[in-house]
Amino acid sequence: QVQLVESGGGLVQAGGSLRLSCVVSVISGRTFKTYAMGWFRRAPGKDREFVATISELGLTTTYADAAKGRFTISRDNAKNTVYLQMNSLKPEDTAVYYCAARSVMSTRTSDYNYWGQGTQVTVSS
Repeated sequence: QVQLVESGGGLVQAGGSLRLSCVVSVISGRTFKTYAMGWFRRAPGKDREFVATISELGLTTTYADAAKGRFTISRDNAKNTVYLQMNSLKPEDTAVYYCAARSVMSTRTSDYNYWGQGTQVTVSS
């Protein structure tokens, strides 16, 4: 079992920045560094979509086109935490942001076993 808790969302003006955090508690006997992590988002009226993913040791990252050049995913395995640094935010980035965990990196929502409850990000124009 894995529990994920996101934080760091809020209201920001277009062009601003936010850093999301996701603290992971691993109950099953595995350790955080054995899980790949992903960030996803769901905008109003839309399906949940991929934002970024990072490998277990943080050596490999993949981004959605909408996130490339603006967002950075990172992790601190000593703190059981994954981050999403979001810069140059746009109104279309407004969404609930979720972190998720699975054994191997994936960009597909359906591949992830464990999800947090989400944190709201609102970008005003």
